[in-house]
Amino acid sequence: MSLVSNLSLSNAGSGRLAALRLPATVALSLAIIAIVIGWSIAPQLFTSHSPVIGVPADKLLGPSFAHWFGTDHLGRDVYARVVFGTASSVSSALVAVVIGVVAGGLIGLVAGFLGGWVDIVFARLVDVLLSIPKFLLAVIVVTAIGFETINAAIATGVSAVAFFARVTRSEVIKTRQSTFVEASFLSGGSRWYILLRHVLPNASRSVLPLAVLQFGESILVIASLAFLGYGDPPPASDWGLLISIGKDYLKWPWLVYAPAFVTIATVLSVNRISRWLRKTD
Repeated sequence: MSLVSNLSLSNAGSGRLAALRLPATVALSLAIIAIVIGWSIAPQLFTSHSPVIGVPADKLLGPSFAHWFGTDHLGRDVYARVVFGTASSVSSALVAVVIGVVAGGLIGLVAGFLGGWVDIVFARLVDVLLSIPKFLLAVIVVTAIGFETINAAIATGVSAVAFFARVTRSEVIKTRQSTFVEASFLSGGSRWYILLRHVLPNASRSVLPLAVLQFGESILVIASLAFLGYGDPPPASDWGLLISIGKDYLKWPWLVYAPAFVTIATVLSVNRISRWLRKTD
């Protein structure tokens, strides 16, 4: 019996170690996101070039050790512009995620916990929002409030509210019907206590992977809006704006490839981390 017990403990321990071991793709994704966060926090530590001031004699140079991503039509270092544009792209995506999580989570929490006519009203509101394509809704909102990157972030967050509301509502309903919640009701727990102590922590577990996934999608949507001219105007260096400017100089493809590659790598890394979080939940 002791041998069987030892084997069981050994298998359980190895299972926990396997769960803690990061897959190579997740480790690579975390490294990419760490670099992107470093660019957004302290871009001056990663490049000595100015993102605004260029050297006309160095215009349209190809990638080299002096200019990793080449230079643009004004002699500006493309790598420096990508690095300094990270802060705007990342912070805008964070704003969008916060708006979606807070507004959508609150709607789903109230609708799922109270039920009745409140749930019906909020459910119909969510259905209306879901019936409108997210990018179209973002374009409508940013057109109404103005063409700036922060407005594009707000528009992207508004377009994500319905998804967070639906996920939160379903998790709240599932948690509310749990045995431990019913036991807390029977033992005299107030609605606020049960909501904050039991329902909210359990319902928020599924929101974290969705928030990480939405962060990557927000980067893509905000870049798309900037590409179409709904973000800050030049000399801003948002990733989408860099791609939009570079498309006019396709003879020098690094002007498009460099910011596009960084955008794609960031979004794919965030998506991989989100899938890993769902599996480990």
